[in-house]
Amino acid sequence: MQTFDLSAQGLRALNSSLHALRGQTTNMTSWEIINPRGAHAIAAGVDAPVEITVRGSTGYYCAGMNKQATIRIAGSAGPGVAENMMSGTVIIDGDASQYAGATGRGGLLVIKGNASSRCGISMKGIDIVVHGNIGHMSAFMAQSGNLVVLGDAGEALGDSLYEARLFVRGSVKTLGTDCIEKEMRPEHYEALEQLLRRGEADGKAKPEQFRRYGSARKLYTFNIDNASAY
Repeated sequence: MQTFDLSAQGLRALNSSLHALRGQTTNMTSWEIINPRGAHAIAAGVDAPVEITVRGSTGYYCAGMNKQATIRIAGSAGPGVAENMMSGTVIIDGDASQYAGATGRGGLLVIKGNASSRCGISMKGIDIVVHGNIGHMSAFMAQSGNLVVLGDAGEALGDSLYEARLFVRGSVKTLGTDCIEKEMRPEHYEALEQLLRRGEADGKAKPEQFRRYGSARKLYTFNIDNASAY
């Protein structure tokens, strides 16, 4: 295991070392980052099949643009964690601040605590599993992928939603514009079972406890009959 002391060696040196792994054959596949002290952009832009553990809480955009890597934050994460993630896995043992997983195109984001506002905003294929609650405006303009919430959801869930699927076990304060509750069919129970397992939450919840939310498909193109909804 490679142990990197961020307080002594600095963020630029860390990310440069991780970026250098792209396309390389190496035995440096396990990394431990100590003393993060809330630094921003830790392990951003990684593109290699490595495992990275951050021992502590992070600032803005940790694991942003992740590709291939498995990154675990043994603490909480600041705004924009796993922003624009392409593939791989990001696991947060604590809470996540606002817009976690924003614009994510692939991979899996697991938040073992709560997520703040705008979780999964404009998600484009990422899967997000939140063990706790999520804040307001989550999944705003979400295009594709899955958002699974074991707890409650705040106001305006799924506002202006496209084709992402939202599964919530707890209560939803309000649904956003063009977001409606939908039927849970067998294929949804099957997909949700897999998501809970991948998100390390299969022992905490069962698929039949969830409700599914999705787009009413009235805002895809302008229709004068729906003008009051815009």
